[in-house]
Amino acid sequence: MNNRLIPLFAALIWCVSAVSAVAIDVKAAVLRIDYPTLLPISRYDLKPDDLGFAGAVLGDEDNGTTGSFLGHTYETAHLAVPPGQADAAMDQLLADGVDLFVVLANAPDVLRLTDKAAEAGALVFNATAPDVDLRDANCRRNLLHIAPSRAMNTDAVAQFAVWKKWRDWFLLAGSNPDDVKLADAYRRSATKFGAKVAEDRTFEDTGGSRRTDSGHVLVQRQLPLDTQGARDHDVVIAADESDYFARYLSYHLWTPRPVMGSGGLRPVTFHGAHEAWGATQYQTRFEELTGRYVRPEDYNVWLALRVIGEAVTRANTADADGVRDYAVSDAFELAAFKGQKVTFRDWNGQLRQPILLYDGSITVSVSPQDGFLHQTSPLDTLGLDRAESKCTAFE
Repeated sequence: MNNRLIPLFAALIWCVSAVSAVAIDVKAAVLRIDYPTLLPISRYDLKPDDLGFAGAVLGDEDNGTTGSFLGHTYETAHLAVPPGQADAAMDQLLADGVDLFVVLANAPDVLRLTDKAAEAGALVFNATAPDVDLRDANCRRNLLHIAPSRAMNTDAVAQFAVWKKWRDWFLLAGSNPDDVKLADAYRRSATKFGAKVAEDRTFEDTGGSRRTDSGHVLVQRQLPLDTQGARDHDVVIAADESDYFARYLSYHLWTPRPVMGSGGLRPVTFHGAHEAWGATQYQTRFEELTGRYVRPEDYNVWLALRVIGEAVTRANTADADGVRDYAVSDAFELAAFKGQKVTFRDWNGQLRQPILLYDGSITVSVSPQDGFLHQTSPLDTLGLDRAESKCTAFE
């Protein structure tokens, strides 16, 4: 069957079986905060203007495939604002009747906007913030996480390293606050899966330019010196959320070793070369729509809107509480081009999902790895498990 016909065929089947469908107008919004940042090391990583928004357009199209047969319409607003204007933007959207939000922002802003949304009875989907605290002590009942936590990403890398029997790590971490948090997550993952940090060093961010004509020359001289004399190790784990040095590590180490983490083999929710499990048709549709390859942020926003669409279709409600309750229920599951259905953890609102390990060209592997078992789901080997969680908002 033509891949383009699959969503239509599924919609027809659902339409025939639907008994009590009602007309519903679904109003959602994607709110992206654009922070001032340095240019990325690689021009390939320059952020497109429609980052995240393109995923929303595709999500509305996919939701509309089924919705058109059931009397459901989907309208999603797209707003990109500087940090100081996010609250006013949400206030206006709430006044316009929007109560379903997908937010691309850092953790403090996500938390503040979520609390503002809660006052109006609105639901927020976190599409980018990886902070474990948002899924732990600072969780919120009206906050669901599409983006994986740092712990999920570092566990995904750790499982692959241990599966390869690369148990001795050289952990090289940046000096910025988010780098420190990422390094802590890798240390936790090493302990969790039986690896050992044989060498632990910090690479200081001195604030120099990373993209000048002489940048690679300076790095070529500096990194071998900064990595020499390390204890025996199997792999270098880079914790560089600031995108300062990790992309340079391959080929510039004193001792040649594989690089994983923020450089080399990286954990992502999705990427433009992923084709397994029917993803080719997703990639083709996205590229026809945008003229570019998909980014993880686009996929995360698309997935958030598909969660909304699935809840509206199955539970016949676009009410924020109704969408949330269905999403965290045992009845919810959603295909996501990752080989298995994704679901939410009902103790902290985190989406269970496989993590792709990407080398910049192909999907090298997918975690959880074979042999990492769990009493509920192998996906719960990634990130905080129920027993570790301090979240009480979902009780």
